[in-house]
Amino acid sequence: MTIERFRTKTRSSPVLRHNGVVYLTGQVGEGDTVTEQTHSCLARIDALLAEAGTDKRHLLQATLWLHDMGDYDAVNEVWDAWVPEGCAPTRNCGQVSVAVPGARVEIIIVAAMPEA
Repeated sequence: MTIERFRTKTRSSPVLRHNGVVYLTGQVGEGDTVTEQTHSCLARIDALLAEAGTDKRHLLQATLWLHDMGDYDAVNEVWDAWVPEGCAPTRNCGQVSVAVPGARVEIIIVAAMPEA
């Protein structure tokens, strides 16, 4: 059983691949608005999925943490445009105090590897 860790640091690995499944740490984005942060966050997710050898067409699960549930509709507008049609994962969304100062959204992704 092989566990592949990408860019491992003391506390965590941003990407981990095991048994055909890719796990991403929570990603936050940059920007002044929740819309900008969501776009930036999803771009980071795209890059990490590509690094692991998969993409957003293989999403299994997403967990979205919002600093303020009042941002729910704005985040969903960006999310809905990003997820390919027919590829929506299971999804959870809740309100938390995101650990990164100024972050209004954090997204955690689990994805499958494409079949060979």
